[in-house]
Amino acid sequence: MIKAAYIHIPFCEHICHYCDFNKVFLKGQPVDEYLSALEQEMKLTVETYGKQPLSTIFVGGGTPTSLSASQLDRLCAMINKELSPLPKIEYTFEANPGDLTEDKLKALYDGGVNRLSFGVQSFNDDLLKRIGRTHKATDVFSSIEAAKKIGFDNISVDLIYSLPGQTISDFKETLDTAFQLDIQHYSGYSLIIEPKTVFYNLMRKGKLPTPGEDVEANMYGLLMEEMEKHGFKQYEISNFAKAGYESLHNLTYWSNEEYFGIGAGSHGYVAGERRSNFGPLKKYMQPLEEKQFPLLERHLVTKVEKMEEEMFLGLRKNVGVNLDVFKEKFGENPLNLFDQEIQSLLAKGLVVVDDNHLRLSSSGRFLGNEVFQSFIGTLK
Repeated sequence: MIKAAYIHIPFCEHICHYCDFNKVFLKGQPVDEYLSALEQEMKLTVETYGKQPLSTIFVGGGTPTSLSASQLDRLCAMINKELSPLPKIEYTFEANPGDLTEDKLKALYDGGVNRLSFGVQSFNDDLLKRIGRTHKATDVFSSIEAAKKIGFDNISVDLIYSLPGQTISDFKETLDTAFQLDIQHYSGYSLIIEPKTVFYNLMRKGKLPTPGEDVEANMYGLLMEEMEKHGFKQYEISNFAKAGYESLHNLTYWSNEEYFGIGAGSHGYVAGERRSNFGPLKKYMQPLEEKQFPLLERHLVTKVEKMEEEMFLGLRKNVGVNLDVFKEKFGENPLNLFDQEIQSLLAKGLVVVDDNHLRLSSSGRFLGNEVFQSFIGTLK
């Protein structure tokens, strides 16, 4: 039983300096043809796996809201028709501040979308310009105000810290401003410099002055402290929500559950198989014209890999890994299975075992990647 679907819209009106997602400039692209290919992939998915009780759909990118209002209307209609989501679904669209005109917001709202996730990143206009964003801080307030006016009452904002030239006081100002938005959810990520990005090329030339690991750790500490102070509960290493507004879609990933990945360059986990689609538009659309899945790679996940994934994904959640659920899924006790790794992490004070859960300690949250790495490739 699959409860989640991710749908990828690869078009952007500009490319940010840090972004390595599958995306293309919108201008001159075959957007309507791409939507037809998406529709075909949805039909194929349902024909192959049957109608699934989807309780969460996430439309990401790229920039889904770079589509026109009529294209958004068409996209929502095909999702509702082909995938038949449950009535009380969590239905999210990613959006850029400043992109959302009233007619686009109305198309989304009327199409059943009930959650918006805005890529804000910072409230410092100079910093926004430096990282390749085209919106300004004022655009965030006007876009969120317009969304609320249409009827959206589940809104999330992404923030990035450890940006080039960013100081702790600057990040504190961004947080102070963010809390004025009166929204339900925040995600806070440290900058990761990925290959094939503008920032990666600058870093190789020694022209990217990032704050460094110590400052980054202080920023993360500040993020957690301020979120708690303002009534946002941390439920995952980078995510904070008011009670009842945790992202069901992201919890699907961290609970190691299966999901459909639809669209160019998207990833899915279906029938025990992790799979990815072709990224380039032509390569993605061509197989669908012949009613074939546009698969680039597929990998049947072994039991060993599933058990390792259950550990390092589950540990991202604040509640951690439920030991009973692990035993039910795999017939093994993770405390015995990963005894050496867990004992080492306990000795370092990076994890704790309580209430039948293994979870990160407060200090473990700062060294999450080290903890997750402990469970990769350790089982024979």
